[in-house]
Amino acid sequence: MSRTSPADGIRFAFGTLTALPVRVTRWDREAARGGMQCAPLAGLVTGLCAAALGGALTLLGAGPLLAAVATAAVPAALTRGLHLDGLADTADGLGSAKPADDALRIMKQSDIGPFGVITLLFVLLAQVAVLFQLYEASWLRGAVAAVVSATAARLALTLAARDGVPPARPEGLGAAVAGVVPRGRALGVAAVVVCGAAAVSVPLGAADAVRGAAAVVLAIGAAELLLRHCVRRFGGVTGDVFGGLAETAATASLVVLALG
Repeated sequence: MSRTSPADGIRFAFGTLTALPVRVTRWDREAARGGMQCAPLAGLVTGLCAAALGGALTLLGAGPLLAAVATAAVPAALTRGLHLDGLADTADGLGSAKPADDALRIMKQSDIGPFGVITLLFVLLAQVAVLFQLYEASWLRGAVAAVVSATAARLALTLAARDGVPPARPEGLGAAVAGVVPRGRALGVAAVVVCGAAAVSVPLGAADAVRGAAAVVLAIGAAELLLRHCVRRFGGVTGDVFGGLAETAATASLVVLALG
């Protein structure tokens, strides 16, 4: 097989992590490695789309609440709701308090249980509440938050795909990407995203640049706690767990950006 090109990784990232019309040309471990390293790039594009819609509505005279709802809706639309669905399924699996095999079976069911519904409700409320607060302050704060949170969400996927993290099942997206990213590369991508979050926040002020970097650091910290809990409970990661990690990181980063 020919050597994987950077384009293969980018196509893998956008083809699996977004609903954008990008065709995945290779589906193997090498392509998955490149794709998961490029996951924050897919998040950046998603965040820019969200910021563009929120900013456009604000410029057209919409209130901060509508801009906040639209901004939160764009990442859901650009993933066909898969990350939110993964969050709900992960919550149902964890909330069931059943052995790993039974919990994984619950997570594969098409319906959403009470734990999933409650988790989705509070996560979306938190995201909209923070974005409303930031858009009310200025459209630029809302736009920066959209970009930082979406990128941090996909960075959590890069780190969750590092070597040493096992899959919970032998099949599915979780098995395809689990353990594909070398730990050193995952940390390098994290450093780039942290610096990028600080840089994009500079127009808001020096304190906001620090807050932007802290938002990413604390977001991946929250996602890491969830990841370790899921590995203990399920024996590894699944596609649903990846979705739950993304939404956890996005929400945590937004909460940090709202403080102070």
